Amino acid sequence: MLSWLKRRSRKALATATGNDSATPQGYGMSQAFLALHTYLKNRYANVVVLTFAQVEDLLGSPLPAPAKGDVRWWNGDDVANFEHSNSWRLANRTAVVNLMAQTVVFERA
Repeated sequence: MLSWLKRRSRKALATATGNDSATPQGYGMSQAFLALHTYLKNRYANVVVLTFAQVEDLLGSPLPAPAKGDVRWWNGDDVANFEHSNSWRLANRTAVVNLMAQTVVFERA
């Protein structure tokens, strides 16, 4: 009788509306950086500090050479850099890199 009160899962609602959003829509986010996005999105802390080694562990692969030697790679201002920088931008974070210490500070925006 009150079947309209039954809760429907998000996946069922997404399928019914034609908007299958079971995985986050990356707006150009690289699949390789999805694990970093998920990690940063699920952190409660306003500031998350990761070493390059920790980022590589999350990604399951080494960081590209420009990430270890060019601050611009982390800024993501260049059109060619949006695919990886969206992994922290879509998690509402900014990235500040320290190349000498090989650390990145992801701060909530």
